[in-house]
Amino acid sequence: MAHVISDECISCGSCASTCPVEAIAEGENKFEINPDTCVDCGACEDACPVGAISA
Repeated sequence: MAHVISDECISCGSCASTCPVEAIAEGENKFEINPDTCVDCGACEDACPVGAISA
């Protein structure tokens, strides 16, 4: 199951720059993870400064 980004996202981009498969892109109000591309590695979860990403 892919990770998800909650509404707590501050759109800093830290997660996108750490994603090894480029599954994260800036959405309309927050960054979003493409579940078809995500390999569930958790790098984005560790990179998020506000803890907005979870499995």
